[in-house]
Amino acid sequence: MPASRSLRGRLGEQAGHWSGHNRLWFEPGTPVHECSTSATVALEARGGFVSLRYTWEHGGAPHEGLLLVRNAPEVGPEDMVWVDSFHTGGQFMRFTGEADDAGRISALGSYSVPPSPEWGWRIVLGSDAADELHVLMYNIAPDGTVYPAVEARYARRAG
Repeated sequence: MPASRSLRGRLGEQAGHWSGHNRLWFEPGTPVHECSTSATVALEARGGFVSLRYTWEHGGAPHEGLLLVRNAPEVGPEDMVWVDSFHTGGQFMRFTGEADDAGRISALGSYSVPPSPEWGWRIVLGSDAADELHVLMYNIAPDGTVYPAVEARYARRAG
């Protein structure tokens, strides 16, 4: 992703309701878990932030998450906050991000896996068309190896 000093992506233009398909990987070489998913994108706090609220399920249990993205012209020390009933263990995960020329937002955070060094977590938000929304998440091992973790692909719902 080309370096950019802007965080503003096209996410704010994606306001509305979405439905789609979610894929979850626990680790390389293990079967992917698939389910349906729904999401709502909204402008918050007079357009200063964009929220993405989503639902999905695993093993018959419902889960939900929230991404809150700063909608700002400059990258800041904290550009995205994420919580998820499955992934974040009751904690806020904080990210620094940037937007590329196509409007995709890529944000990088980290989390602890004692006793190993910190692991990275990258979230990429974007779309190829106005009626599509993609949420991609990657685990980044301490040695820099990147593994897919979540792939959610949405289509805009009518109404």
